[in-house]
Amino acid sequence: MIILVVNAGSSSLKYQLIDMADESVIAKGNCDRIGIDGHIAHKAADGRTLDEDCPFPTHTEAFMKLVEALTVSDAKVIDSMDEISAVGHRIVQGADIFDKSVLVTDEIIDKIDELRELAPVHNHAHALALRACKKVIPANVPQVVVFDTAFHQTMPPKAYMFGLPYEDYESLHVRKYGFHGTSHRFVSAALAEAMGKDIKDLKIVSCHLGNGSSITAVDGGKSVDTSMGFTPLDGVVMGTRSGSVDPSAVTFVADKHGFTPAEMSDYMNKKSGFLGVSGVGSDNRDITAAAEQGNERAQLVSDMLIYEIKKYIGSYAAAMNGLDAVLFTGGIGENAYDVRAAVCEDMEFFGIKLDAAVNDGLRGKLAKISAADSKVQVWVVPTNEELLIARDTLALISK
Repeated sequence: MIILVVNAGSSSLKYQLIDMADESVIAKGNCDRIGIDGHIAHKAADGRTLDEDCPFPTHTEAFMKLVEALTVSDAKVIDSMDEISAVGHRIVQGADIFDKSVLVTDEIIDKIDELRELAPVHNHAHALALRACKKVIPANVPQVVVFDTAFHQTMPPKAYMFGLPYEDYESLHVRKYGFHGTSHRFVSAALAEAMGKDIKDLKIVSCHLGNGSSITAVDGGKSVDTSMGFTPLDGVVMGTRSGSVDPSAVTFVADKHGFTPAEMSDYMNKKSGFLGVSGVGSDNRDITAAAEQGNERAQLVSDMLIYEIKKYIGSYAAAMNGLDAVLFTGGIGENAYDVRAAVCEDMEFFGIKLDAAVNDGLRGKLAKISAADSKVQVWVVPTNEELLIARDTLALISK
C-alpha cells in the first residue's frame, strides 16, 4: 500500500511517497514559491532527481507538477496516481474541534479554513491545498487530515486555560492549544519502544528543538502540558520567535514603537528570538559559532535557551509527579550535542546524568545518552512526522 503525505504551507508543498509495506520512502520533494514564480525539487529513492523552475500560480498547479514528477518525469516512481491508496495531510491547527485524525470531506475543509484566524500562516494554506488536491487526485483515493494540535487535546483545563475573563475562552476560543503534537506523539511512542516499556507506564519530557521549539510533558502516552500556547509563539526562545514575554512588555514595546497589533505580532514572530537577541542570525549553528568566537549576545541567547529548557523539564516533572525519561528531537535536539550536554549539566540532583562519551558528536541517531547510573534516562529520538501521518492515514482507511 502506497500513501502520499503532504505538508502544505502558504507558498510551499512538501511531500513524501511512502510504501507502507516496509515504511520506506519511495520519493520526496518540495514544490516551492507557490504564488511567486515556482520551483520543484524532487528526488526518487534511487537518487534520480527533478529540479526545475516552473509556474505555480496556485496550489493546484503545484499538485499537478507533483503528479507529473511522480508519474511521468525522468524521476518517476509510479505509472499512475491510481497506485496510491490514500493521501495524508498535516494540518497545524485543529483547535478544540479535532482531537484525532479524520477523513477529508468538503465540510472538514471548510472547518479547517474557518480556523485560519488561530493559525493565519498555515490553516488557509492547508485548505487551499486540500481543495487543490481534490481537483488533481482521483476521486476514489481517500484523503486524511492529521492535526498538530490533536495530541494536546488531553491537557486538563488547569493546563490549557489562561487567566483572562472566561468569556474570551467561550466566545473567542482563547486557550493554550500546543503545537508539534505530531512530532511529540511519534517520538514519545518511539522512545517507549526503544526502552522496551509500555508508554502507559512512562513519564516523559519531550524536547522538540529547532527553529521552532516546544517542550511537552507526556504522562502515560498523553500530553498533559506543553510550552507553546495559543499560537506557536509561546514557550522557549526560538529562531525568530521571542517565546514567553510579560504581556505588559508587549504593550509597552508596541506603544513605544507605534506598532499596530499585526506589526507587533510580526516583530515577535519574525524579528525576535535568536535573531533579535544575538543580532547574528536565527540558525543555532550560527549562534554557536559566534559564541565560540566571543560574541556575548550570541552566548546570551544560547544560555537563555538552555536555562528555559531546564526550567520546563523541572516544572513538568513536578506536574507529572515524576520523571522516567527526557528525549531530544528536532533539528537542534537531534544534532546539537553541545545543547543537550548543557541542558543536562548540573542536573544530577534531579536524577539526570549524561554519558558524555556517547553524547559528544552524536547526530540524528536513536540513542540512549544517559549514564548507566542515571535515574532518569536521556535519549536522542529522531522525529518522523511524515511516517506518523502515513500510519494514521493507513489506520483510518483500513477501517
